[in-house]
Amino acid sequence: MSSNDSKPPVRRRAGAKPSPLDFPAKVPFVETLGFALHRYGDGEAELRVDLDAGHLNTWDVAHGGVVMTLLDVAMAMAARSGNAAGQGVATIEMKTSFMRPAEHQLRAVGRLLHATATMAFCEGQVFDDRGQLCATASGTFKYLRGLAKRRLHDASLLPAEGPLGPLAQAGGTEAAHTPDAPDQETP
Repeated sequence: MSSNDSKPPVRRRAGAKPSPLDFPAKVPFVETLGFALHRYGDGEAELRVDLDAGHLNTWDVAHGGVVMTLLDVAMAMAARSGNAAGQGVATIEMKTSFMRPAEHQLRAVGRLLHATATMAFCEGQVFDDRGQLCATASGTFKYLRGLAKRRLHDASLLPAEGPLGPLAQAGGTEAAHTPDAPDQETP
């Protein structure tokens, strides 16, 4: 897709309620999952999602990946809301503990515990519609000025030789190192 092509529209999950608050940044994956932002500010964030069949695992409860993504986004929003410059964040590390199956409507609360000029340390919790704690997480996030734009499906971005050589020749889609991206080291 060239830079002149328009991006395909993001499809919000069928039946997903609109988010009461706008997310501070557009994240198509979050929109596709149907997450809604209910609180954002002062180092705290609250998200909710009404589970549907597409969110479930074999046992008809929330898939662990959905729960972990909900926690990740809640903590990232908390980190972002606690930064006066409004910088975006990238997840550096995350640990999740699952207590019980998550069902129906889920509510995630993220809290900023400590921030430096470049890092944020957060915790998050997911509750079911009965208020029962389903999962907790802690995470470390890096504040970012921005990332260099790149096309993931452009084979010219992949190295011709080296560890990704066979993938580049086979048309693989792994993103290549871009020396102009902030905070990346050049090998």
